[in-house]
Amino acid sequence: MALEVARPPGGSPVDEVRGHIDILFRHTLGPYYERFFREMANGKIMGIKCTGCGVVLIPPRPYCSFCYAPTGEWVELSDEGRIMTYTRVHMPFPGQPAEPPYTFAFIMLDGADVHFPHILGEVDPGEVAVGMRVKARWAEDRKGTLHDIEYFRPAT
Repeated sequence: MALEVARPPGGSPVDEVRGHIDILFRHTLGPYYERFFREMANGKIMGIKCTGCGVVLIPPRPYCSFCYAPTGEWVELSDEGRIMTYTRVHMPFPGQPAEPPYTFAFIMLDGADVHFPHILGEVDPGEVAVGMRVKARWAEDRKGTLHDIEYFRPAT
């Protein structure tokens, strides 16, 4: 299928694609996500290091989202980090990870260069702060999904 790029009356392109695009993620991300989730089931969080700029990405992918160089070496990350930003969710919506209200945070794990989004638990909403240290609370029955980490709680 050829993609039709929408153009305003003046003729310059804009960032809009009309129609439907099927991208087979399993061919590019499958092996990376398979290992990532297999290691989660074993209680490990894995990132991948860029061969170009050296950043450690999570979740792992075959190319760097900063410099577009290929990635290479797998790196085991800590299950501790700090909150970069957060939000308090009060309204229900389809597919959300918990019943509202709950706090959803973007966490920079120690050793990573990009944040990891997840739910916070065991913390009073009024005490949540940017920069707060948190640690993963692992599920007892791990299945190789992001829910292998039940939530992040304040690090002691």
